[in-house]
Amino acid sequence: MSSLLKVDNEIKTKVDAFRERITSEAENLVASFFPKKLLELDHFLKDPIINISDLKEIHSEINLTVPDPILLPNLHDGLEAQNAKKRKLEDGGEDMVTGTKVFVMPGGMMKSNGNLVDLIEKVKPEIRTLIEKCNTVKMWVQLLIPRIEDGNNFGVSIQEETVAELRTVEGEAASYLDQISRYYITRAKLVSKIAKYPHVEDYRRTVTEIDEKEYISLKIIVSELRNQYVTLHDMILKNIEKIKKPRSSNAEALY
Repeated sequence: MSSLLKVDNEIKTKVDAFRERITSEAENLVASFFPKKLLELDHFLKDPIINISDLKEIHSEINLTVPDPILLPNLHDGLEAQNAKKRKLEDGGEDMVTGTKVFVMPGGMMKSNGNLVDLIEKVKPEIRTLIEKCNTVKMWVQLLIPRIEDGNNFGVSIQEETVAELRTVEGEAASYLDQISRYYITRAKLVSKIAKYPHVEDYRRTVTEIDEKEYISLKIIVSELRNQYVTLHDMILKNIEKIKKPRSSNAEALY
């Protein structure tokens, strides 16, 4: 069948070398890297940095003082009130509370929560590693899928289910990175609100709640990463015969 399509011998040699490299790397990942990584993550889950019981320890001080209230003079002639009402109507009926104008932070740049930043910097490489390794193993299994034929496709269905599981794990791991980005964006908006409305205590409390939620989420992410390594390692080992040889030699002789 290959004679129907002319392929340059040099290119074919390079493609075959690529297939062999992917095969060698993927088999090593499943046999060695996955079990080592799941044990490593299981050990990480016992680290004190991710097992803080009193979440007050991860709180970060928001160094924005509450300014003294400014007393505005009464409106005497009613003209200002009329203009204010006109501006309110032009703005679609929004509240006239504009908050405090922020030109510069009193203490310079407002720092992130250092405790969470340190933990995030430990977790992110693990997420990226899982995505990259899953991609390699997925490519390996896809290259093992034989040509499409009628019948005797049970082994092929196992290969396809394995590829689907690897793709799902990749997607979930990528969503963890999105979750971290959303945390930073949400926290930044809340800190901006505190700078503009320093008298509102609820904004300050919300930042604390967001930090605690992210800390708990990071521990769950590490646990999920470990579980995904366990699941992939177990699934591939149990079906390795059908993954590597989806069709029996007897069946292949019939074609």
